[in-house]
Amino acid sequence: MSTALRQLAIALSIGCTLPVLVNAQSTGDQAQDAFRSSVDVVTIQASVRDARGRVVQGLNRLDFEVRDNGQLRPIIEFRSDRRSPITLAILVDTSGSMGIERKIAMARQAYESVLSQLRPNDEAGLFTFDSSLHERQGFTEDLTRLRDGLSDFEPFGTTSLFDATAAAAHRLAERSGIHRAIVVLTDGIDTSSSLTASEVSGLASSINVPVYIVATVPSVDQRTMMEATERAGQSDTADLRDLAEWTGGRLQFASTLTETIIVTAGIVDELRQQYVLAIEAAAEHEWRRLHLRVKNPSVTVKARKGYFGG
Repeated sequence: MSTALRQLAIALSIGCTLPVLVNAQSTGDQAQDAFRSSVDVVTIQASVRDARGRVVQGLNRLDFEVRDNGQLRPIIEFRSDRRSPITLAILVDTSGSMGIERKIAMARQAYESVLSQLRPNDEAGLFTFDSSLHERQGFTEDLTRLRDGLSDFEPFGTTSLFDATAAAAHRLAERSGIHRAIVVLTDGIDTSSSLTASEVSGLASSINVPVYIVATVPSVDQRTMMEATERAGQSDTADLRDLAEWTGGRLQFASTLTETIIVTAGIVDELRQQYVLAIEAAAEHEWRRLHLRVKNPSVTVKARKGYFGG
C-alpha cells in the first residue's frame, strides 16, 4: 500500500471515529436510532440482490457471514431500516471535457434527479472537481440550498477524479450518518490524479463509504469509455469500475433523461435498503481484507473490501 494512502488513512483515524450501532438488531417499527462511536469496531454497509437484480429484504443477522483476513468473525450488531436518513457527497465533473452543452445538461439532469430522491431528513453536500475538489454547498439537511447548485457551470482543466473522491471520502468521514455514500457524476476517465483507483478505494472502503459512479455520457461515447475501462481491467491498472466495486458501489451509464432517473433512483433506493453490520476490529495495525456473504448462494452482496486495523 502506498505512502500517500497510509498518510490519508492516519489523518482519517485521527480526525474521526466510525459510527457504530448499539442495540439495533430490530427492523421496521422496532428500529432504534442509538449509536456510539468507537475505534475498535468496524461497520459494514451491505447491499443484497437476487439473481434478477432485485433488492433482497427481510434478512437477519444469522443470514450473513463475515470473514476478516479469512477468519470467521461474529456479527456483534445488525440493522435493517429503510427510515434511516442517508448522507450523500455529490461530486460533479466540471473539467474541460465537460465543455459541451449536452454533457452539461446531462450532468444537471443527473444532479437534479439525485436531489429528487432525497427526503427532508437526508443530508447532502455538493462538490465539483476538475484538477481539485471545490465545495459548492457543505453538507446540509436543507435540500433547498442545493437546488441551484449547478447554475454556474464553467468546465475547465483536467480530471482528477480519484483525488477528488479521496477528498470527499475524508469529508464524509466526519459525518455521523449510518448510510453514507459518494455519488460521482462524470463523463470520462481520470487524467491527472496523484492517487490511483486502488488507493482511493482502499481509503473509501476503510471508512465504509461506497462510491457510486454515474457516467453521464451520450450513447455514442459509452462504447469508447467501456473499452477504456476494459483495457484498464486487462492490465495492473485499477479503473473507475474497480473503484466503485471495491468500495461496495457501482459504475453505471446514463445517456438519456429516463436512464438518468432510473439509475439515480436505484442508487438512493439501494442505500435505503442496505443492511448495516458491525464486527470487532482487529488490533493489528494493517490493512485487513473483509469478505461478506449471505448463506443463500443465489444472492449477491456488495460491501466494502477491507479496513485499517488497530
